[in-house]
Amino acid sequence: MAVPQLLATNVDYIMFDYLAEGAMGLFGRMRQEDAKSGYPSDFMDVHVGPFLQQIAEKSVRIIANAGAVNPAGLASDVRSKIDELGLKLKVACISGDDLMDRAADLAGTPDMFTGALLPSSGYTSINAYLGAMPIAAALADGADIVITGRTVDSALTLGPLIHEFGWAVDDWDRLAAGTVAGHLIECSGQVTGGTFTDWRDVEGWENIGSPIAECRADGSCIITKPENSGGLVSVGTVAEQLLYEVGDPQTYFVPDVVCDFTQVTLEQVGDDRVRVTGAKGYSATDSLKACATWDDGWRGIAYQPIIGPDARAKAKKQAAAMFARGSMMLRGRGMADWLRTEAVMIGGNEEILLKLIVEHDDMLPCQMFAREQFSSISAMSPGTSVSFGIQIQPVMHLGSFLVPKTGVIAQINGENFLENVQSGFAPAMIERPPVPKLDTETLETVPLEKLAFARSGEKGEMINIAIIARKPENLASLRSSLTEASLTDWFTDLGRFTVTTYDVPGIDAFNITLDGALPGGINQSQRLDPAAKSIAQRLMNFPVSVPPRIRRV
Repeated sequence: MAVPQLLATNVDYIMFDYLAEGAMGLFGRMRQEDAKSGYPSDFMDVHVGPFLQQIAEKSVRIIANAGAVNPAGLASDVRSKIDELGLKLKVACISGDDLMDRAADLAGTPDMFTGALLPSSGYTSINAYLGAMPIAAALADGADIVITGRTVDSALTLGPLIHEFGWAVDDWDRLAAGTVAGHLIECSGQVTGGTFTDWRDVEGWENIGSPIAECRADGSCIITKPENSGGLVSVGTVAEQLLYEVGDPQTYFVPDVVCDFTQVTLEQVGDDRVRVTGAKGYSATDSLKACATWDDGWRGIAYQPIIGPDARAKAKKQAAAMFARGSMMLRGRGMADWLRTEAVMIGGNEEILLKLIVEHDDMLPCQMFAREQFSSISAMSPGTSVSFGIQIQPVMHLGSFLVPKTGVIAQINGENFLENVQSGFAPAMIERPPVPKLDTETLETVPLEKLAFARSGEKGEMINIAIIARKPENLASLRSSLTEASLTDWFTDLGRFTVTTYDVPGIDAFNITLDGALPGGINQSQRLDPAAKSIAQRLMNFPVSVPPRIRRV
C-alpha cells in the first residue's frame, strides 16, 4: 500500500529499507541454496515491479537496500523488467559490502557487544554497513533506481540529500540532520502513529500513512504523511521514533557521521506536520560496523493450548514432563541430550498457550520432539488441546565487529568508488547534558502513562526504552523514579542486566538501556517478544513519584 500512497503525492524519492540484521542470514541461506537468489522477490513482484511505469512517468527515484546479499542479481532483474516495458530508467547497483571472502580471517574475533568469539566457518552472510556517499555518487551519475546491499538504513535518505543539496563529506551537522530524517522514516508507520503510546488517538490503522520527510538544505525537515491517509504525525509519534533502537543518543554511529540527538527539537507546525531541527554531528570514525550470521544447531517449536483451572501450574508440569520424555527418547537412541530447552507461558491462570522450545546439534531429535509432543493431549494435563505452530528450523547466530574503512571499497556497477574518508571522532568531544533533579520531598505516585510517552526496541542483547515527558515539568519525576534498582525490581523476568540512562533534553526525554536483558538477541531469544516491543508497554502502570501539584494537574 505504501508505494501507491506515495506515488499519489509529489515526493521526489521513495526509500525501501528491507534489511534487519537477522534477515541477512535468511538471504544468505537462500543464496547457498541458489546462487542466483539472495534477495527478496517481493521487491519486483509486489513493491516496485508493478509500478515501474508510474515511477517513470512521475520521475520518482527509488533507493533500496533490497539487494541484500546479491544486489547485482536484483539489479539485473530490475533492468530486465525495465527493458521488457520499454522504459528508459537507469539502474545503479552498489556493492562491496560482502565480506564472505574473509571468513577464514574472522576466527576468534570477539563480538563487539558480547565478547563471544566468532567461529572459523559455517557463515551464511558477512557484510559491512556502507554509508550514503556511494548512493549520492550514483544519483549524480543519473541513476533513477539505486539498489544496494547492506547499506545502513538511514543512508537511504541521507544519500539523496547529499546529492540534492551538495553537502560536503565533513559538513557534520547537516549529515547528522539527514541521518535523523532517515532514522525517523526508515520504520515506515512507526512515525505516523504505529505502535504509539496513545493508540486510542490514532485512527485509520488499515490505511496508515507512509511517512514523508520534507527536507531542506539547512538540515531541517518536516515529517508528515499523505493526505487522506490514516495515522497521526505528532510531537509524540516523532519523539518515540527518534529514540527507537538507540543506545547512546549522543553517539549514534553511522558510516558518514557520529550523530548527537540530544538537542533535536520537535514542533507541531500543522495537522500531521512536525518540524525537526537541532541535530548535531561529529566527525566520523575510521571503521565500519560489520555483521556475520551463521547457523549452529537446530530448533524445534510447538504451541500447546491448556485451558481450565490452574492452567499455569498444569503447563509448568507438562513442559517439564515433555522435555524429560524427549530426553528419554534421545537416550534410547544413543543421542546427546538437548542443548537447551525453554517453556514460555502465554496467557492467564485459566488459559495458557504453552510454547515449547528444544535445541539440538542435529535436526532429527527436533523432528522427533515435534512428533512426540502430540502425545500430551492424551497422556498429560486435562484441558490440553490440539498443538499447532510446529516449526523445525536452523538456529541462527549473529556477531558484530568493526572493520577499517580503508579495507572496504564500495562499488557502483562493478567499478570501485574511492570515497574521501573523513574521520577523527573522539569520545572527549561529547559533553553530557545535566541530569534533571527532583527537589521536593513530599511525593505521591502516578502511573507512568499519564506523564510520558514510551517506546522500546532492541539491538543485540540490549533493550532500549525511550521515555518522553508529556510536559517538561514531568521530566524530573520520571528520571528520579526510573532507577536501576526500580527497573530491576519491575523486570525480574528479564534476568540480570545493567541499566544506563542518557538524557535527551531537546525533547524532554531520556533513553534507558538494559544491557544483557535479551540474551542471544532477537534471533536466538524464544521469548514471546524477542523484538522487545512490549517492554515500554509493561511500564505504563509503573508508579512515578511526583509532587502533589503534578498529580492534581
